[in-house]
Amino acid sequence: MTANKQNAAIVGIGVAACAACCAGPILGVLAAIGLASAAGAALFGTTALLAGALAAAIVMIRRRRRTTTCIAVDAEPVSVGLSATRARS
Repeated sequence: MTANKQNAAIVGIGVAACAACCAGPILGVLAAIGLASAAGAALFGTTALLAGALAAAIVMIRRRRRTTTCIAVDAEPVSVGLSATRARS
């Protein structure tokens, strides 16, 4: 075996050993990043849904209050007289 082939074999064995040793922790870190991203997307999505539901509930409650307070119970017609003069502004 020549020196170049022997050096290449040593480097190849070193690369294989590194891949076998470090593959687990690297894949673990990548999996943790992926899980954290998925959890963050789910959290922010849920937060956005809750905020939207809260905003819709507030609008509905305000509309109900506004419509019930504007209707008079004992409504009677009121006559309005017209005058020939204009009011000053």
